[in-house]
Order: sequence, then C-alpha cells, then structure tokens
Amino acid sequence: MAPQILRAHDRTPAPWKNGGGITTEVLAHPEGAGTDDFAWRISLADVATAGPFSAFEGVDRIITVVEGRGMALTVDGTEHIIDTRYAPFPFSGDATTDCRLLDGPLVDFNVMTRRSDAKATVRIERASTRLEPSPGTRVLALVLEGTATLADITLDRLDAVLLEEDAADIAVDGVLAVVSLTEVR
Repeated sequence: MAPQILRAHDRTPAPWKNGGGITTEVLAHPEGAGTDDFAWRISLADVATAGPFSAFEGVDRIITVVEGRGMALTVDGTEHIIDTRYAPFPFSGDATTDCRLLDGPLVDFNVMTRRSDAKATVRIERASTRLEPSPGTRVLALVLEGTATLADITLDRLDAVLLEEDAADIAVDGVLAVVSLTEVR
C-alpha cells in the first residue's frame, strides 16, 4: 500500500472534548471515529490557558511540546514539568490531569491509544531515518520543525505520512516525530 500523505492545510480544528481548547486531528482509527470510539488518535492541540485535561477512560496518552515554553502537568496529584520541546511524555488518560502553563500558550502533539485496541511509541528524529512498519503495526511520521522528504514528496511543517506495509527512507531537515501504532491482539 502506498504511503498516505496528510497535509496540515487539510485539517479542521475542533473544540476539545471538555471544551477547554482547540484540537486538530491528524488521523484517527478507525476512519471517522470520534473522541469516544477511536482505537488510536493523533492530534495537535493549541493550549492557551491553564486548566484540566479531558478524561479518556481506558486510554494511554503521549504528549510532546512542539511550541511554547512548556507546562506543568499534575497527573493524579504528581506534578511533572514538561519544559523541553520534542520530549515525549507518557501518562494515563484515566488520570485526573491538570495543566499549568509555564510561560504563555503552547502547541502540543498528542498520541492516544485505547488500551484494548492499540499501543504506541513515539520517537524523535533529527536526521534521515527508515520508517519500517512490522506486521500489525502502522508508522506515522509528522514534521514538527523544518521539512522531510520521502521519495520525491516534500513534507512541510506539521505535514505527516502514514505507512501501513512498505518501509521507506525519509530525509529529515529539522525534527520529525515517528509514531509506531501496534494493534493489540
């Protein structure tokens, strides 16, 4: 199956589940799934003010600061300072989570997987790399900064590519988030 290119300009922002901010979905599975019935969901969020995160029962989350100075996340009463760009932070969507902005608004990259359906890992690449889905795994790569080139296709900032079967080499001139999504059987 050919790589699926997901352009940033084709996405439509929507309110968060709790109404506290704006999210822009990159891709969800199954296609057309909402916030209550996805197996996995990848998105970008604009966080302009402090406040609670939406609760997602049975979901694991990985959040990565893309723009801004960062945040203090209090997850089930324990504070975590997330102040380094491009450093993925995993936590449970079941947890009571509150956000305090460290110095103004930010944009974060979110990967959410329903435990009964999928699991995910996120790695950050700053050089050319190989995207190689194994059986039962999809790989999504999203340009966080700069550009990336896959074959003769240039991906600009916040563009993404999804690979379901065939491996591909990708040249990175910036920062790339690589998400591996594995089905739970």
